[in-house]
Amino acid sequence: MNMDELKAELKKVEEEDAKLKKKRDDILKKEKLMPWNVDTISHDGFTKTVINKSVPPKKESLTEEEKAERQTKFNKENEKLLNKFGMFQKYEDSKNFLREHPHLACEETANYLVLWCISLEVEEKHQLMEHVAHQCICMQFILELAKHLNVDPRSCISSFFSRIQMADVEYKEAFNAELESFKERVRERAKARIQKLIEEAEEEERQKRLGPGGLDPVEVMESLPEALQKCFESKDIELLQKTIATMPEEEARYHIGRCIDSGLWIPDAKKAEQEAAESAANEDS
Repeated sequence: MNMDELKAELKKVEEEDAKLKKKRDDILKKEKLMPWNVDTISHDGFTKTVINKSVPPKKESLTEEEKAERQTKFNKENEKLLNKFGMFQKYEDSKNFLREHPHLACEETANYLVLWCISLEVEEKHQLMEHVAHQCICMQFILELAKHLNVDPRSCISSFFSRIQMADVEYKEAFNAELESFKERVRERAKARIQKLIEEAEEEERQKRLGPGGLDPVEVMESLPEALQKCFESKDIELLQKTIATMPEEEARYHIGRCIDSGLWIPDAKKAEQEAAESAANEDS
């Protein structure tokens, strides 16, 4: 993925995150976040690790270019760790891994996992996509918890996994609802990317077809009167000449001009073939 594609994908991720922020806030409120409070985090069911009360990192105002460059650098430096985190199946393993590598609790990790999910869906690795999607939502819930408490995401790792491992029905339902919604968005994004790739491939093929005058022979062929189409389909020169002779001069000149510009018709074809053969011979010598 080049820099422009990465910037475009990151922008889409940010736009979707903004749309979903209200929904996530509602989930957090609904789930009664009192037990997550820094002063009550040691209640039953939670680890005794106290959330760091230090001021969280200040939000930076970065350009799309700077965000893309930061993401690229982060991906390059942490690719192996990110791939490993994306493959964990047990909450306990994910929690321990993030506690060993707390710097992964950040927006860049969530972005990496989102883009990975889209790539997997494009490659039709649906089951693997759903697995990585689960890890992505875990990271997004950690980030949302940090935003709600206005603390560093690294200090919310143990807290989130403790709550999700408690198997609280209402909380699990909210988590799973967000997971299913995310997977559907990934599928939609993958379809859009596939369509874009198809369109790019078709345009590339079209550019290769363009004749000497810059016209597409397929498009020109489809625009010709049916009588002329039959002439070119049968490659009947005599029929073509007779058909042109029956047409108004201006109309005939228009269509033949387009045929020449698209390469459907080559004036003095024998001479053109001879020149092409001579050119090829000169290149071989």
